[in-house]
Amino acid sequence: MKALVMHEYKTLSYEDVEKPRIKDNEVLVRIKACSVCGSDVHGFDGSTGRRRPPVIMGHEASGQIEACGKNVKRHKVGDRVTFDSTVYCNECEMCKSGKVNLCANRQVLGVSCEDYNRQGCFAEYVAIPEYILYDLPENVTYVQAAMIEPLSVAYHAATRTTITKGNSVILFGIGTIGLLTLQVVKSFGAGRIIAVDIDDKRLELAMKNGATDIINSGNEDVIKKVMELTGEGVDVAIDATGIEETANNCVKSVHLDGKVVLIGNLAPKIDFPLQYVVTHQISLFGSCASAGEYPQCLDLISSGKVEVDSMISKIIPLAEGNKWMNKIYNREEGLTKIVFLCDENQN
Repeated sequence: MKALVMHEYKTLSYEDVEKPRIKDNEVLVRIKACSVCGSDVHGFDGSTGRRRPPVIMGHEASGQIEACGKNVKRHKVGDRVTFDSTVYCNECEMCKSGKVNLCANRQVLGVSCEDYNRQGCFAEYVAIPEYILYDLPENVTYVQAAMIEPLSVAYHAATRTTITKGNSVILFGIGTIGLLTLQVVKSFGAGRIIAVDIDDKRLELAMKNGATDIINSGNEDVIKKVMELTGEGVDVAIDATGIEETANNCVKSVHLDGKVVLIGNLAPKIDFPLQYVVTHQISLFGSCASAGEYPQCLDLISSGKVEVDSMISKIIPLAEGNKWMNKIYNREEGLTKIVFLCDENQN
């Protein structure tokens, strides 16, 4: 089969590799579409330590089942599917409690680190355990389904605390996860939704997708503006950036007894306003990946409550992956989310 293999950092080689062999509980999925995650872009230069060559990256994907192991019961050849990016063990205490994102033995597709190297989906085929498969609704395309994984991350974050009808929410960082989270909280009935970023084009997109207010943090005092808009602060603040400034602005944006959800984790350590959090009784929630929320996310796209097509900058053949990965790594203007078409026979 063909695959994009990273033998050295900043270079993807489109080449022939051995087709995966499936185990009894696995299916062989012919990958139709795989979107590029920000973690793939960051791993492209080795800075994260989680994309060590040689590796086939990619974990936001969809496809069609081509073969089934003998113990596969719920699926058959020809089924249109997407799948979790995390392969969890189903045996540890976290898995048994439903927190599969915190599995003690978790592996992520397309990740190569000190502990394991798991083949990803920048390839024509991948072997997937049946228990992480999800069937696609008829009206959800393969390309749209390649956005389910990041949508599940957004959905998990939005449900780390309770967001109900009329709640006010501020979102810092309107990249892919931030914009998806915005649409999720809108679907929950949030009232005022404030989007914060330094990119005016992203803020325009936020307005088109349900933000009631926008703040460009590059030229406005965020906290002053939030207080002008709300009086005392918002109910919930969500940081999809992961740097010190935005995390601290989240804390300062909520009212007394407010809630802060942290998704982004670019900075390993930050200075933190401990006394402010304590004296204002602010609740903090970390959000790691997703925990099986794929059915809810498929329903959001199928029902039209979440729109993903406009978020995709380019849809390109897998064979051109090296050129386009370098373009997005170099932050060429106009490129945010790109999707690889992995089936050479795909229209």
